[in-house]
Amino acid sequence: MAKNIKWFGHAGFQITSEKEKIIIVDPWLTDNPLATCQAEDITKADVVLVTHDHFDHIADVARIVKATGATLVGMPETVGTLKEGEKIPDSQIVYGMGMNIGGTATFDGISITMTQAFHSSQTASPAGYIIRLEDDFTIYHAGDTGIFSSMKLLGELFHINLAMLPIGGVFTMDPSQASLAAKLLGVSTVIPMHFKTFPILEQDASSFKEIMDKEAPDIEVVVLDPGQEYVF
Repeated sequence: MAKNIKWFGHAGFQITSEKEKIIIVDPWLTDNPLATCQAEDITKADVVLVTHDHFDHIADVARIVKATGATLVGMPETVGTLKEGEKIPDSQIVYGMGMNIGGTATFDGISITMTQAFHSSQTASPAGYIIRLEDDFTIYHAGDTGIFSSMKLLGELFHINLAMLPIGGVFTMDPSQASLAAKLLGVSTVIPMHFKTFPILEQDASSFKEIMDKEAPDIEVVVLDPGQEYVF
């Protein structure tokens, strides 16, 4: 099966590996104005990653984890709140208690490393994830974050192929900052995210694409519509 990435809208993605392992990141489908499916439509998932506890990233995490039997990955305090409030068993939480920045977990040949992000969160700290698939293709979901110079170190350390970067501004990087982040990371492909959902955010990816075409023409920009898949 061809590897693919499906954008749910906002910061939510479904990554399917060539061995048909499914990784869900930041699922917010219920009441998401851009979502083309609902949480109950997701019937298969192996791992669910949560970057932080804002509603637009965590709203459907517990529902999907319990419905699919997936393993939940997140900060100890964040997954602890879900564990207590949503009755998620230890057996469905990575290491039984969550993990922290710098930590790595492996699932059937897929490694997932938690990275820093610069944002806010009521429980623990916000995070991003480096996802290395079975064939070593490596994906970076930045989470909600501003730009930071050690993105260059992440690129050097993990040799990232594809990055999902927020471009919406106000709460995260804007198009200009995200374009520099892509160059720091040294990736081949970028999928913009965290735009259009709310009126206050950047409403489309045209500005980001224009900057990237001018300043980093060797990096492919893949702009998805909610529900659309990118096959790689």
